[in-house]
Amino acid sequence: MAVPLPALPLDAFAADIRRRSPEPLGDSTVAALHAHYEELRRWSPRLALIGPGTAGEILDRHFGESLAALPWLPARDSGALVDIGSGAGFPGLVLAAARPRWRVTLVEPRAKKWSFLQAAARRAALSVRCLDARVGPSLPDGAPEVFDAVTVRALRLPAASVEVLAARMAPGGRFLFWAGAEEPPLPGGWRFVESLPLGEARQRRLLIAER
Repeated sequence: MAVPLPALPLDAFAADIRRRSPEPLGDSTVAALHAHYEELRRWSPRLALIGPGTAGEILDRHFGESLAALPWLPARDSGALVDIGSGAGFPGLVLAAARPRWRVTLVEPRAKKWSFLQAAARRAALSVRCLDARVGPSLPDGAPEVFDAVTVRALRLPAASVEVLAARMAPGGRFLFWAGAEEPPLPGGWRFVESLPLGEARQRRLLIAER
C-alpha cells in the first residue's frame, strides 16, 4: 500500500534527525538525509516503500534505527559496505550519507525499488552503487570482491546466502542485522558480540556479528 508522507522543512528535519543520531551529524549529511526523505515523499504515493503502520514514525523507526549502526562503522575508516535488500534505502542510503568515505553497494532485486534507490542517491548526491539483483548461491556481478561490513534489515537471509557473504568478508569485518526476537543464522566461527535494543517497545534489535 502506498503511503503519503508529510512535508518536513529542512530545519525541522535537521533538529529531529540530530536528536536521534548516536553521534553529531554534519550539515552535508543532514542535507543528504533530507534529500532522501524528500525523494521518499515524491515516490510514496505511487510505490509502497514503507509499511503503512510506520509512516508516522519514519524518522525514529527508519532513519533513527539506521543511524544506530554508526558506532560500528568508524568514520575514520574507508571500507566497503554491502546493504542487502535495500528497499527504501534503510539502512544503506542513510549510512552512505553519514559515512561518505565508505564505499556503499545497495543490493535490491525489485525493479521499482531499485529505480527509487537510484533516484534518491542522485538527489542526495551520494556516490553509491545500486545493483538490481538478489543474493543467492552466489553474489551478483558488481558486488565488491572483499567487503568490511554487511547490513541486513527487514529481511531474513537463508543460511547459504549468509555463508556466501561471509566468504568475502575482510579480516575484522562484521555483519549488522536489524532483527526481532529470532536471531539470524551465522556461519561457523561467527558469533554475536552486541545486541542493541531499538525503539521504545524493545522488540527490535541491532545485532552485531564478528568472526
